[in-house]
Formats: sequence, structure tokens, C-alpha cells
Amino acid sequence: MTAVELNTIMHIKSATVALAALLSLAACATQTEVPQHWDELQQKSVKGFDSFYLRPHADFRKYSNIVVKPVQVSFDRNWDPNRTERDVARHLSPEDIQKLKDDMVSNFREVFARELTEGGYTIAEQGDSESLVAQPALTNVYINAPDVMAPGRERTYTRESGRMTLTLELVDGGTGQVVGGAVDREISDNFNRFEITNAVTNTADFRRAVADWADQLRRELDTLRTKALPPPTS
Repeated sequence: MTAVELNTIMHIKSATVALAALLSLAACATQTEVPQHWDELQQKSVKGFDSFYLRPHADFRKYSNIVVKPVQVSFDRNWDPNRTERDVARHLSPEDIQKLKDDMVSNFREVFARELTEGGYTIAEQGDSESLVAQPALTNVYINAPDVMAPGRERTYTRESGRMTLTLELVDGGTGQVVGGAVDREISDNFNRFEITNAVTNTADFRRAVADWADQLRRELDTLRTKALPPPTS
């Protein structure tokens, strides 16, 4: 058996341990948490989100642009990226973890704004009375195989690249009042197959999840703006 094959097997075993830990944690955290100050909002069913909330009688016709605030990122308290990695050269430093956060913030902003723009919405930098302000947060972020791109021919295989929970608050730019919100827990899986997981695949999975969230929000905003319009007169 070559050293490369041995490294591959060791990483599969490590990934299996990480997956087992992930599944046990997921079983204890299937319920999404909703901010307490959303108690004045009414829940409705929206495809693509675990839960979606709206303020009664909120009129979304008034918003001519959307402000996307920087996403707040917090990792799962049980996430230890170095626990199953035997190669010290591949351990993540505090600087590496901060870079992961920074990359998530920049990728989220880029993808979320792009999807909304392509859907016909104007993205503004500063909010005003005509702005809908989107305030996203990612919590319980768990990355199964974070990759620092260390030298060497090592491969890591996982069934899931990780999971995270989005809490998206929609705020009126003029009054600061919360007019809507969404919560969704995303698990990026490989359809129960072991596949190579690295920095490139992790980023692709993350951007795909953000694009899906932005697309579902855009569809719901389209619906809200259409239903709020008065019927045409003959």
C-alpha cells in the first residue's frame, strides 16, 4: 500500500468519525430557533425555508431597493477542526479560522447580491425609507473537512461538507421595523456517497447554498409585491 493510499484511507476513517459526531449533533438540533422579537410576525409556508415570517399588512411595494448587510458568522460550539487531523501541518490556526469567516462574509455578499440583481432588484449600499434591509446571520456553522491547502498529496473524503443555519431578518429602512424573516438549516450532502472534500468544494457548496437562499427570497418578494398590487381596472 502506498503512502498516498494510506493517507486516503486514514482521511476516510477520520471523516467517518466526524460524520458520526455530526449526525449525533444533528439529531439533537433539528429545531430551528426563531428570534424572540419576531413574536409580532405571522408564520407562513415558503418553499426553500424551514420557516418564514411576515408582519401583518406589511406592504412590500414601497421598497425600490435592497440593502444586504454583512453576514454574521458563528461556528458550532462543538466544532473542532483539528480534532481528527493527525497532520499538525494541516491544523487550523486562529488566523485560518478567521480567514474562513472572512471568506464566508465576502462570498455571501457577492452571491446573495448577484442573485437578487439578476432577479431584477436594485442593491443599495445605504438604506433609506424606500429600502428593504436584509440582515443575515449564519449560526452553528460546522465544516467537516476545512482545508488550509497545505503541501502534499492528501485527499479527504466525506459524505457531507457541513451544515449551517441561516437567520435572515428583513427590516424597513425608514422605520427600522422588522417586516419579515426567514430561518433555514442547510446540510450540504453528497447523496450518501464519499466524495473529495477540500477548500474548492467547500466554497462551491457554500456559494450554492447562498444562491438557493437568495433565489427563494427573490421568488417570495416577487409574490408579495404582486399580491400587494391592486387588481387591474378595465
